[in-house]
This record gives sequence, structure tokens and C-alpha cells, in this order.
Amino acid sequence: MMIRIPTLLDRYIARQFTAILLLVTLGAPILFIVIDATDSLGKYLGRVSLGQAALGYLFQIPYYAVLSLPIGALCGAVFTISTMTRHAEITAAKASGISFRRMLIPMLAVGILTAVAALVLGELVPAASRRSAELLGERAIRSRITRTQFVYRADGGRAYTIRRLDARTGEIRSIVIEREGTGPEYPGYEVAADRARWHGSEWRLAKGVLHYIPEPDLVAAFRFDTLVQRQFHERPDELLAEPKEPEEMGYAELGRFIDSVRRSGGDPRKLVVRRMFKIAYPVACLIIIVFGAPLATTSQRGGMTYGVAVALATVMAYLILFRVAEGLGAGGVLPPVAAAWVPNALFLTAGIVLLLRTRT
Repeated sequence: MMIRIPTLLDRYIARQFTAILLLVTLGAPILFIVIDATDSLGKYLGRVSLGQAALGYLFQIPYYAVLSLPIGALCGAVFTISTMTRHAEITAAKASGISFRRMLIPMLAVGILTAVAALVLGELVPAASRRSAELLGERAIRSRITRTQFVYRADGGRAYTIRRLDARTGEIRSIVIEREGTGPEYPGYEVAADRARWHGSEWRLAKGVLHYIPEPDLVAAFRFDTLVQRQFHERPDELLAEPKEPEEMGYAELGRFIDSVRRSGGDPRKLVVRRMFKIAYPVACLIIIVFGAPLATTSQRGGMTYGVAVALATVMAYLILFRVAEGLGAGGVLPPVAAAWVPNALFLTAGIVLLLRTRT
């Protein structure tokens, strides 16, 4: 397979596109934060210091950057092609035997890197958003040593109700472990123990009772002095963390949560759609280039402002379509995976049609 060496034109297009992409991606979060700070900073300063509030807003940058990447990719494609069209650079390239579709290759290459960056930032957003909420006083900051009277939702549909945890000594006072079953093949159970102690890689429960529930009307009880439950393997520091909502989970973590919901008989459709969007949204950075680049050629008829306005309206339509598709997937109108990818499929089809209709 022959590897194509980037030409001077490729580097020029990639440089122009990347400059606009970075300008929008880095500038839009600052704009969003300034707007939010104008409305809410007074409220935050009533409970946190100015430095703490500034740090809290800093942790919001990954979230706003992920939102801005498709906008940056679209603006990059539109402004790059519009500028080259206005300066007759597109015409000169065509006269040299370089087609319009060939000129999209450097932008698509940068778009692939942009999609990867969106995937990586998307995995940082849940933790960064939680930390931002803590710094801004919207979420209580938990103790790093002890935690009392809480419920921890674990994998496999299990839940731990704990009266007191001391992570420093690795001790628990009063714990109940519950798992709701669906029948003999996946039985439910409840373990109640007076205390538990962490021994290197496992918890040892002491002085308790195990209720085994293969069917709703059938319960078997067993008392024990010491019990090791292999599935109860979370470290003391992990139990200090608050239970997470689905939007606070990364891709892999959300996948495990979906499996636990499915095993416990719940309906995970909305969660599956949300997980698929974690991939579909970054891919939109690439698809929107295919759509936006030929759309920018309309500047020859209606001017650059017309092309940019239509392109920005496209971003809004894209985001709205994502939201509508999410609702259709969660409601069962569309299969969850299909719902996540319908917006990309529609815009990719429209982009290909525009590209085929563009003079090369």
C-alpha cells in the first residue's frame, strides 16, 4: 500500500483548519464560563472563596471543550473553504488538477484526531464535573477517612447499606449486602453482619446472617461467625466515594452498570443510548466536516456570512436531533444503538449528497 506524502497544499489546509478549530474550542469554553460566572458567581461567593470558585470553573473546561469540538470542526471547515473560495485558491487548485474532494483529506485527518480528543475528554468530564460541583459548594465534600449512614451501589445489582466506615483502619460497623434476584438462575440474597474488616484483598464479615432467596416466596437463612463474600471486594477508599449517577460514569463504568441493571431485571435502554452517545458525539466531529465543507461553497452565491449562518444553524439542528434521538431510544421507539447513531447517519448522508453535487 502506497503512503501519500502530504503536499504543501495539504499542510496549508490543515494549518488553516486547525487554527480555527483550536480558536473555537479554546475560546468557546471561556465564553461559556464567563456567561455562567456573570449569572452565578455572586451565589457561589456566598459559600466559597474566590480562589475556590475559580478552580471550580477551571474543572468545567473539559465539559465545555467536548461541547465545543463539533462546533470548532464545523467552523474550521466552513471558514477554511470559504476563505479559499474567496481568494480563488479553490479555483487555482482545481486548475492544477486537484479536486475539491482531495482537498478535504487534510481536514478529515485533523478531524480524526479531533474525534479521538473528544473521546478522551469525554472520559474526563464525569470526574471533573463532580470536582467542580464540590469546589463551587453544590456538592458536599466527603471525608477522606470516614463515612456514615450511606448506601453504596455496586456491580451485579448489589447494594451495601453501611452504618459506619473507617477507611483508615479498614473497619465497618453494621453492614447489609442486598442483591435482588430474578429467579433460581439468578437468586437474590441478603447478608447482614455486625461488622467487617478489610484483610489485604477481601472483607471478612463477622457475626451475621445470610438470607438466600431463590424465589420471592422461598427464603433460607444461615447464621455465621465469619463470612467472606467474594463479590464484596471494593477497597475501603472506594467505599468512601459517593454512589454515582449514570451521567457521572465513564464509558466502561457505565457498561458495567448497564450489565448489573440488565441482570437484575431492569430496563437499561436509556443507559445504553447514553453510553452509545459517548462514541457517537465525538464521531460527529468527523462527519460534520463532510457536511460543512461543501456547504461552505454556497458563499459563492450568498456570501460568506450566508454560508457561516447556515453552518452554525446546522450545529444547532445536530444537537437538537441528538436530544430527540435520545428520547426516542429511551422510550423504545428506536433501538438504543440505532437511536444514538441516527443523527450521524442522517448528516453523513446529507454531507455525501452535498459533496457529490459540488463541482470538483
